[in-house]
Amino acid sequence: MNKIKRFFWLCSGSNLNLLDKVPTEGAKYAGIGATIFFTGIFATIAAAYAIFTFSDNLWISSIIGIVWGGMIFNLDRYIVSSMRKSHSLKKEWTMALPRIFLALIISLVIARPLELKIFEKEIKTELDLMNTEIINAKRDSTNNYYQGLIAAKQIEIDILLTAVSIKQQHRNQLRSQATAEADGTGGTMKRNAGPIYKIKKAEADKVEEELAALESNNQTLITGIREQIAGLQEDKSLKLVEIEHPDYTGFAARLEALGRLTNKNASLWLANMFIILLFIAIETAPVLVKLISSKGPYDYMLETEEYTHEMDWLAKKAKLNTKTRKSAKTYTAQESEYIDQYLTSNLH
Repeated sequence: MNKIKRFFWLCSGSNLNLLDKVPTEGAKYAGIGATIFFTGIFATIAAAYAIFTFSDNLWISSIIGIVWGGMIFNLDRYIVSSMRKSHSLKKEWTMALPRIFLALIISLVIARPLELKIFEKEIKTELDLMNTEIINAKRDSTNNYYQGLIAAKQIEIDILLTAVSIKQQHRNQLRSQATAEADGTGGTMKRNAGPIYKIKKAEADKVEEELAALESNNQTLITGIREQIAGLQEDKSLKLVEIEHPDYTGFAARLEALGRLTNKNASLWLANMFIILLFIAIETAPVLVKLISSKGPYDYMLETEEYTHEMDWLAKKAKLNTKTRKSAKTYTAQESEYIDQYLTSNLH
């Protein structure tokens, strides 16, 4: 039990030698250390799960999770151990506010991946709905895109067929004129196959040849366009098959799904907020404990220890200054004045 307590003391960033001398402070700093330790554990789990959602590699996720958890643990340990109790509450809060802000950010970073794990079933259902929406949207977009291309090709076919139809009408009109000229029902109104009939007949035959050439050429073009349409329809079918299997299940997709769920469901939003507040409370607890607790024996001993080191440093500095001033007496007046000014400016 004593080893566990000392381990948590170590986690809190406290001076173990000083805590051994003040057993009344042991429980407080063991609690602070335990909070820091388990925050690191939560950070490890959160990071590992977040990485696993898009890497699907347990080893990589575990390694990155441990590194991230260790970093959060070390950061929390530094935040708490760097705080010092003083006689001024305002000064303490001024020093604590940046640390509390940092703790809030850390708590939100830790909480988010764990929220995804806690609401995993609900998120999976929402992801299925989101994937269905994506499929429908992409299917409509693909259909509209290829329908536009096919419609354009169909217009080309219609233009070619219209050109043939116009030519046929012209051919039929010339034939009718030639026939009317021959039987006397039109043209010169004389029943004979005279020169005028021959001219009209020649014009009709010429247009007939042009029509045959146009039909042959346009039919070749139409065949090619229809092959293009068939190719577009095949491409569309392949695209639609690909669309049927979306993979929108990564970390960002899960975050979006959780956001949609909390927007639609007030109960889920409330539960989500409670989880966030819980992690904020856990992460800020060590800092707040240090703030609200009175200055104890450990704080006085730590202050004495630090003050002793500071005084030792000042004593050594004073001796060096004195030694330097004595040595400066052998220098020129200008050099001695410069040294004296420098030492005077560095007294504080």
